[in-house]
Amino acid sequence: MTGLESTYLTSIDLAHDVQQVRYARNVGRMNIPEGLAVPWSDTLCKRALDDARMTTNEVAECWADCEAARQLGIQTYMSAPVRGNDGELLGTLCAASAERRPINDESQTLLRLFSNLVAGFIEREKLVNSLQEANEQLVTFALTDSLTGLPNRRAVFDQTDRLLAAASREQGSVLLAVVDLDGFKQINDRHGHRCGDIFLQEISRRLQAAARVSEMVARIGGDEFLVVGAGPPMPDIVGAGAGGRIMQGEPAQAAARWQERLTEVTVGEFKLDDDIVQYDGASVGVVAVGPAGMSAQTAIREADERMYEVKRKRKAAIGATPRQDEPRGA
Repeated sequence: MTGLESTYLTSIDLAHDVQQVRYARNVGRMNIPEGLAVPWSDTLCKRALDDARMTTNEVAECWADCEAARQLGIQTYMSAPVRGNDGELLGTLCAASAERRPINDESQTLLRLFSNLVAGFIEREKLVNSLQEANEQLVTFALTDSLTGLPNRRAVFDQTDRLLAAASREQGSVLLAVVDLDGFKQINDRHGHRCGDIFLQEISRRLQAAARVSEMVARIGGDEFLVVGAGPPMPDIVGAGAGGRIMQGEPAQAAARWQERLTEVTVGEFKLDDDIVQYDGASVGVVAVGPAGMSAQTAIREADERMYEVKRKRKAAIGATPRQDEPRGA
């Protein structure tokens, strides 16, 4: 294309003062190695741009102080900048020879044409990467609760379906816990919505701290959270209640441990701005389910029903019997 011994494409990192050869084609005795990195301030390319002299067959005479050119033995040189749409200098497309050779207009035109093509490819790649990043951010936004930063209802339903599928393959169980914040409405009414938000954020942090890495904590409603995770293997003789709830064996024991652990972390003192709230804890319903015939919706319904069993017992213990249709958060 150029009639010179070496043609090479470079990238330029102005922040770190480095120019690096990315691709090179060598056809003569001159060898410009790929990966070669030199200080940008000592390059022929910088001198050519500074002097607005993009071609010469008198390198030694024009830029005698260029150590990189002297070491490589470059005598004839031509270059075209690779610039982004905003004019940013991304790199250069160059050709060089150790001998003095004539440079014609056609070679210069071709070099500029190809440098523009390279710039177009780079800009397209940057656009694709930007679109991918934006898409990932949108997916994250769609699956995240904005107040707590936890996965939301959609995300935890997807995770529950994945856990059920894995349990079906491995003859395992799935553990689910619905955490309902009793008295949350009163906290909101007494201390204000800002304090209510702080309370939800602190509950989410405590639940995350109590959960294992493999378990997902999600916010699925105003004052309701869900924790899901893989459970122990199914027992040989399964004691199952309605909907596939496992009532005995290791899965049932694991559910009882979850119940204790998750209830415990919701009890205690909460600092809400200048107010201190002593909280008696949430109603936590934990179930272990077998995967047969289960979907995320039915499995979570089992945990929800278990949570209401716990809520009724708690209300009964303080002498108040809840109505069946009592709104959550009461």
